[in-house]
Amino acid sequence: MDLELQDKVGLVTGASKGIGRSIALRLAREGMDVAVLARNREQLESLAAEVEGLGRRCMVFASDLTREGAAAGFVEAAVARFGRIDLLVNNAGATKRGDFLALTEQDWSDGFGLKFVGAVRLCRAAWGHLAASRGSVVNIAGVGGRTGSAEFTIGGSVNAALVNFTKSLADRGIGDGVRVNAINPGSIRTERLALRIARLARDKGVSLEAAGAEMTRAQAIGRFGEPEEIADMVAFLASARGAYVQGAIIDIDGGLTRTI
Repeated sequence: MDLELQDKVGLVTGASKGIGRSIALRLAREGMDVAVLARNREQLESLAAEVEGLGRRCMVFASDLTREGAAAGFVEAAVARFGRIDLLVNNAGATKRGDFLALTEQDWSDGFGLKFVGAVRLCRAAWGHLAASRGSVVNIAGVGGRTGSAEFTIGGSVNAALVNFTKSLADRGIGDGVRVNAINPGSIRTERLALRIARLARDKGVSLEAAGAEMTRAQAIGRFGEPEEIADMVAFLASARGAYVQGAIIDIDGGLTRTI
């Protein structure tokens, strides 16, 4: 299926590994040039080599998105390099888990500063370019924003805020010609999930395989998801095939979210 993304330009944050890396590669396979942002330059350079191996251009921007000016600088650099922006994927942002009473003010500031405020700044900086190209925004939130969890108070709150922001910006986007949607990943096989499985295995005194099986049983899901499954949806939402999708919040979680 031709998604009609050839020669378009996508910006992806949190692209050094996991879901973000898979998104950047998927877009490149669809013929897009990509600008990628994360803190780790070495990992971004490795990604750029893969993208260029697919015959597409890749701009690396190593920066801390919580730093004032980083979002605007990323957008400006991408426009200078490629001349346009057709897609912004706000994927950056890992939030700290733990006991609510043990989480610090800094933990909360860090969680909102990177994932939520970073996305707000990027949307503001890129909006005019996206309106000019009739482009789109895809926010990667998370199912924790749908259902509260005692150990995920920061992440759940940040994701819920990002979902509401998506709906609000989508309303603005109708008039400006920018589509805005969000994806809520569930348990996806990333480095973060591997660390959670390892922690459970250690606490329970069981193998990694047994800990992973226990986690899927506890969530009542058939399996963990793969980063490529999130990337596939991003490509669809960015494409002409998803042209009538506006303000959608799409759960990709294997059935984990059972609420309406």
